[in-house]
Amino acid sequence: MAGRGGATRVSDARVWHYRVMSDPRFVTSVSQLEALYPEINPASLVKEATVITPQYRELIEASPFAALSTIGPGGMDCSPRGDRHQVVHVVDERTVHLPDRRGNNRLDSLRNIVEDGRVALLLLIPGLSECMRINGRAVLRCDDEVLTRYVVNDRGPTSVVEITAEAVYFQCAKAVLRSDLWNPANHCDDGSLPTAGQILASMSEGSPR
Repeated sequence: MAGRGGATRVSDARVWHYRVMSDPRFVTSVSQLEALYPEINPASLVKEATVITPQYRELIEASPFAALSTIGPGGMDCSPRGDRHQVVHVVDERTVHLPDRRGNNRLDSLRNIVEDGRVALLLLIPGLSECMRINGRAVLRCDDEVLTRYVVNDRGPTSVVEITAEAVYFQCAKAVLRSDLWNPANHCDDGSLPTAGQILASMSEGSPR
């Protein structure tokens, strides 16, 4: 089943790519893209490190939430990850651990890591406008040496994502500031949007997908 689904996605991607490349409304080359934007801000390059600096470590360890982006033969995935107080653990200047807590067992991200290994992390820090980003290569570990480090309430993770950092940097504050993300006045009221239960019930009843 998974293999056939992957083949379908590849076929769909080829059709989509052909349609885009043949449509003059779309940007289809790097040179065309670069002509649309001004020169890169030098500060956005200076901030990038190949190791986790002491200051970057402080920011990483202050984040309880991250988005984990992966890629594999079947396509891409972006998965939310959260833990009380700290979601990513710095092991050394090149290595971080991301414990995999109990979830829905779809294994989309973990499957991609096993099959490819390229990952990207975006970490949010409540109240702070800057985000942290880590790009690198990941492997899955399930040995007791790492699993026992991350026991919470007598329950350890099933596996630990071990990431070797290749690029580490902070994301400027513009996106969070524009969204006014941390302003409680902008938070959704309970009942104003469909709940997960309502969505599942609707999908189970055969609503259009």
